[in-house]
Amino acid sequence: MAQEHTGRILIVESDPTLQSELEGHLSSIGHLVETAPDGFTALELLERSMPDVILVELDLEGMDGFEFLQQARALLPSASFIAMAESGSTDTAVKALECGADRLLTRPIRPDALVLVVERSLDKPLHARDAMDARAEAAASLPTTRLDHIVGAHPAMQRLFNRMLQAAKSRSTVLIQGETGTGKELVAKAVHEHSLRSEGPLVRLNCAALAESVLESELFGHEKGAFTGALTRRRGRFEQADGGTLFLDELSEMPLSVQVKLLRFLQERELERVGGNETVSVNVRVVAATNRDLRTLVDDGKFREDLYFRLKVVVLEVPPLRARPSDIPLLADHFLRLYAEENGKQVDGFTPRAREALVGYPWPGNVRELQHAIEQAVVLCEQDLISTEDLPIEPPDREAEPLSLLVPGVTLAEVERYTIMKTLEAVGGSPTRAAAILGISKRTIHYRLEEWGVAKRDSSTDEK
Repeated sequence: MAQEHTGRILIVESDPTLQSELEGHLSSIGHLVETAPDGFTALELLERSMPDVILVELDLEGMDGFEFLQQARALLPSASFIAMAESGSTDTAVKALECGADRLLTRPIRPDALVLVVERSLDKPLHARDAMDARAEAAASLPTTRLDHIVGAHPAMQRLFNRMLQAAKSRSTVLIQGETGTGKELVAKAVHEHSLRSEGPLVRLNCAALAESVLESELFGHEKGAFTGALTRRRGRFEQADGGTLFLDELSEMPLSVQVKLLRFLQERELERVGGNETVSVNVRVVAATNRDLRTLVDDGKFREDLYFRLKVVVLEVPPLRARPSDIPLLADHFLRLYAEENGKQVDGFTPRAREALVGYPWPGNVRELQHAIEQAVVLCEQDLISTEDLPIEPPDREAEPLSLLVPGVTLAEVERYTIMKTLEAVGGSPTRAAAILGISKRTIHYRLEEWGVAKRDSSTDEK
């Protein structure tokens, strides 16, 4: 009989003979099988092999099968778990299901029953994997100017879109860096929605908006009587995000005492509520965002270095709007359509002078400032086209950017210097960030800066 699915199977069985028999039956019909003699070894294999189906003996030594089920289910929620137990115990079956088993096989296990149960168990993880592939395929087929609600055709944004989708497929912690107003929360939302956790919750918390004692309770929850006013037990944001993603905005403002507890969670995936001593295991992916240089804060003693390295597994740099001016017209048109429809107004576009003003303005508040400016312009506009009088910004000074007056006539070397220096200025002097935006190597920028005699001035601000 033809095999319908080929799956990755992990067998957790302490008896070498039984382990070999199970492996032989499943390997013979095309499944990729790994084995582990105990729960501790099996947990180490989960992260590396990410099996679709796990068969686990309940009567394991050391970590029993029930404890393994609880921990493995938290690490790999998309997998199917099959518990193997001696026949005749209803209590054992109920407990196994409560601990996370999807199905139960009783011994002695017939080969045909084993194959049938494994085949049926493959439906859940393969459907989850197909859903993720479908989301990635849909994202790849989108116009290059957009990913979800994020608009950008500039090469720096195209690279960001690609990294976002790659990050979404992984299970790693993600750190999003960028100035205020660049859209870091939208990036976090996109990472969540293109991940296997998209069916789970996306829970947000602004770390700068709360006092230290309140922040700790918000994150980890508290027990009844933990402090004055704690009348009942409360689940924190970590528990609320179980099975999904927790987005920590303005992470740089988190007090050191709370950083310690966050580090412990990232290391052990466990927490204790404020005022309690019960250890709670939750399955949460952390995505954090900051508009400050964490490396500098580490050097200043304001941020833990061990937490910094724990967080920067995958780093997504969101470029400021002034570093991608070609995206300004796209964004302006996007917001115009949005607010014209929202306000029930017929606004067809911008006058040439207004469009020039939009592109020439430096946008210190980034995309958020542009969004608010277009919203105001749509509301105040009395004509079919938005003019400079409708925009809450100053028109550009035509003498401010002399390079545009020199083309044609300017040399390529002068264009290169102008482009690199303006990009460095836009990203605070960081060659690493400038290189990412321009699509060149950091070494090229350092070489050019040294050639122009400005290397020492700018290299000091680069990330360490």
